[in-house]
Amino acid sequence: MSAATSTTTTSTGGPRQGPARVFDGKKRVLASAFAGTTIEWYDFYLYGTAAALVFNVQFFPMATELGGIVASFATLAVGVIARPLGGIVAGHLGDRIGRKALLVASLLLMGVASTLIGLLPTFDAIGWWAVVGLVVLRILQGLSAGAEWGGSALLSVEHAPARHRGFFGSFTQIGSSAGMLLATGAFFIVQNVLSAEQFASFGWRIPFLLSALLVAVGLWIRLGVSDAPEFLEHQASGRVEKAPLKVLLTHHRRPLLVTIGLRLAQNAVYYLVTVYMLTYLRDERGDSSSGVTAVMIASAIGLLSTPFWGWLSDRVGRKVVSVTAYAAIGVFGWVLFAYLEAGPLALLPLVVILGINLIHDAVYGPQAAWFAEQFPVHVRYSGVSLGYQVGTVLGGGLMPLIAALLFAAGGDTPWLIAGYLSVLAVLSVIAGLVAKDPARDQHGTELTELHGPAQDPAPGAAAGPAPDAGPVGPATGARTPRTTENAAGNAIESAPAGTPERTTV
Repeated sequence: MSAATSTTTTSTGGPRQGPARVFDGKKRVLASAFAGTTIEWYDFYLYGTAAALVFNVQFFPMATELGGIVASFATLAVGVIARPLGGIVAGHLGDRIGRKALLVASLLLMGVASTLIGLLPTFDAIGWWAVVGLVVLRILQGLSAGAEWGGSALLSVEHAPARHRGFFGSFTQIGSSAGMLLATGAFFIVQNVLSAEQFASFGWRIPFLLSALLVAVGLWIRLGVSDAPEFLEHQASGRVEKAPLKVLLTHHRRPLLVTIGLRLAQNAVYYLVTVYMLTYLRDERGDSSSGVTAVMIASAIGLLSTPFWGWLSDRVGRKVVSVTAYAAIGVFGWVLFAYLEAGPLALLPLVVILGINLIHDAVYGPQAAWFAEQFPVHVRYSGVSLGYQVGTVLGGGLMPLIAALLFAAGGDTPWLIAGYLSVLAVLSVIAGLVAKDPARDQHGTELTELHGPAQDPAPGAAAGPAPDAGPVGPATGARTPRTTENAAGNAIESAPAGTPERTTV
């Protein structure tokens, strides 16, 4: 066959897709990442808002005021502590069978758990069984959230062009702002439509019950995407690890510790502002609604600020953007509490915008891409999930509980809390300085070029197709060669993992 008439096929064995088709596919991926994480975080943040406003009364009426707050935030922390387990399970399966299947399962689990919280009887109705039910459902939420982020981040980043990973990955991160906006907005509407008695009686349940509808929409979008070509080629190569977590802990401990450190201060300042601040305002200033309003405004702005910071990190590098923001987090806690003690609440949104949109989002926007860039494909889901979720537990998940205890230990003053946040910021600065930063390469570095093919011992690999087998064709399951073109326009057939190339002319 002449070069002029040769037909070039894609890795799936079909005709090469044109630019418009590829662009439409990427839009679907971004929509899936955004919609799925929005719904996941809507459900997850509903619990945080309810824990700050109503759970201490509905589920712990026997406790003192401080005891009820601590108990309520302890159940919040239980869900966050469960997230690493969800990340471990999802990472193991996601590195073996693919990202999409785990994302569908996590969305269903979160929707079921949240809906059941909305139906759960309170302590006055069934006593301690209400507390048990609340804790169990919160654990299920934590497992789901632990599975969600890593898969969603990889779905967007692994499909992204090399020079736009920060921007593409930010669509996963936008879901956090959108979910927070929906959660706080739902509570804001219910609080303002119903009386205080109606809200305490049944109104707080309404936002939880709405999650069932949102999950249906998210599943419709998510079922229409596929795993990224890099993972599909890795899966077809026969080097899928039998125990990705073991390989991660044996050969990739440093990037794991780095990603944990990158998460600490960012998540701590977020939980401090979006959860603990509401309780602080209610108890010290007698008005939590101003805090809810400020968080809603910042969440809306986050829909724009988060992708901006992701885009900027593609231009100037992840370190320049994020390390600067980590340093600012170390100072922000002192500014926040100085303002909360005596500042006018009418201007509180400006302080929250400073902390969330100008500081927190500068770290959060590039984070999906930066985490993915630290690990090779064969342990990437396990690495990003475990690093993210352990960092969440140590940084943010325990923050409201630790803040409540530090406030009491400091003689009902917040300065120990500000100091604690500064310590976490120092740890995150150190992690940021030692992390890989391929975004500084203005020509773009593909993820496969960052780490190369899997180099871990062969015994860790699962049985797979023969070395010269190509990817699986979509219709028959037959192996088909991957074909590209050389400089002369001739088609080059190539098989995965070291098979010699064959040129067809």
